Amino acid sequence: MPNMNPKKNPMPSQDPAVRRRNFGEVALGYTKEMAIDEAERCLNCKNMPCVSGCPVGIEIPKFIQKVKTGEFEEAYRIITEASSLPAVCGRVCPQETQCEGKCVRGIKGEPVGIGRLERFVADYHNAQPGVHAEPVTSNGHKVAVIGSGPAGLTCAGDLARKGYQVTVFEALHTAGGVLVYGIPEFRLPKAIVAREIETLKELGVKIDVNTVVGRTVSIRELMEEEGFEAVFIGSGAGLPRFMKIPGENLKGVYSANEFLTRVNLMKSYLPDSATPIQQAKKVVVVGGGNVAMDAARSAMRLGAEEVSIVYRRSLDELPARREEVEHAMEEGVEFRLLNNPTEILGDETGFVRGVRVIKMELGEPDASGRRSPVEIPGSEYELECDCVIIAIGTSPNPLIKSTTSGLEVNRRGGIVTEEATGRTSLARVYAGGDAVTGAATVILAMGAGKAAAKAIDEDLNQ
Repeated sequence: MPNMNPKKNPMPSQDPAVRRRNFGEVALGYTKEMAIDEAERCLNCKNMPCVSGCPVGIEIPKFIQKVKTGEFEEAYRIITEASSLPAVCGRVCPQETQCEGKCVRGIKGEPVGIGRLERFVADYHNAQPGVHAEPVTSNGHKVAVIGSGPAGLTCAGDLARKGYQVTVFEALHTAGGVLVYGIPEFRLPKAIVAREIETLKELGVKIDVNTVVGRTVSIRELMEEEGFEAVFIGSGAGLPRFMKIPGENLKGVYSANEFLTRVNLMKSYLPDSATPIQQAKKVVVVGGGNVAMDAARSAMRLGAEEVSIVYRRSLDELPARREEVEHAMEEGVEFRLLNNPTEILGDETGFVRGVRVIKMELGEPDASGRRSPVEIPGSEYELECDCVIIAIGTSPNPLIKSTTSGLEVNRRGGIVTEEATGRTSLARVYAGGDAVTGAATVILAMGAGKAAAKAIDEDLNQ
């Protein structure tokens, strides 16, 4: 009989009062017993609605049935038939709007904890001694992948499993893309990312770091001189956006991209870090997405006395995952909703001293039904702070489009592709992930990498 408990097994986690001052992972993971009990909640639906919500098409009921019977390695095998990064996805994917959002158990209670089970299975596998992926016999084809974020790694992994000689070119000194520079250690430990990348290397994927495609080498050179038959562009969306308000050039103003890169990749919170970061006392983070939550929670862990999220809409419109918002609130982050900065204020030395903020209210719904925020005249006030982090989004990296003749881009700088295949305006050049869509989720980028790998395989074997 299925476990008909309407509630998921709770995720063990660090106490908020403790974790707000350390970078250890917040969620601690299921035990074997908890995983089996949670798997028992799955009804094993014949039409499998959860699978339709997974951008990479994991056979979810099938792997959960293996968890039920304690066959964790077999569950891992099923997951990795579709996903190259299960330990990552189990932690950072927005399951609540994807697979779990379509779970039948969610109609009269909470859905099955699919993400928690995926994480458990991946962690169980990675903890086993002497486990290695077997390299695949080469099929003689060479493919270049630009960028080692989730789109690039997924494309590389899928092609490697089919026997392609894949080389991933990464601009930074460490592979992982946004997984290592954008997502904090307390949400996604970097050792987890490193292990997933090591699995891809075991499959035969080669990774060249410190290689800036568009500067070090061009796409044309990769194809005409290096012998790569196809190129996948997964260079991400690393160009930060700003509000274009007075004071954004003051000392103590960061883009979330810079702030999180210093914290996550350069370990600026360590005493011996070569890339220190300002130890602010009062921090204002502008924005309401997952990146804003990551920046605010990181600032708290760096020792800030007060951290405020300033967002121009209400709690219902916050785009961040509910879990991340709840964790931030538990850790003491203050939410100043229906507020919007109009100016960043500086002192006589050029450092931030505060933010001028105006209160907002939601106006009438537009054609899509969304209510736009409207300023309330005369409601401005000053919010004291010594650090401002702008987290209102990023745009696709402009380097490749500016150095690759004939590559079509849209008005937002995203590479134009066929949606189902990732094919671009250039022959045998494909693209996917944030380089196409702008900043989105890890799993959507993975789905794009997977689709492009399928198209590359079809095109090179015609």
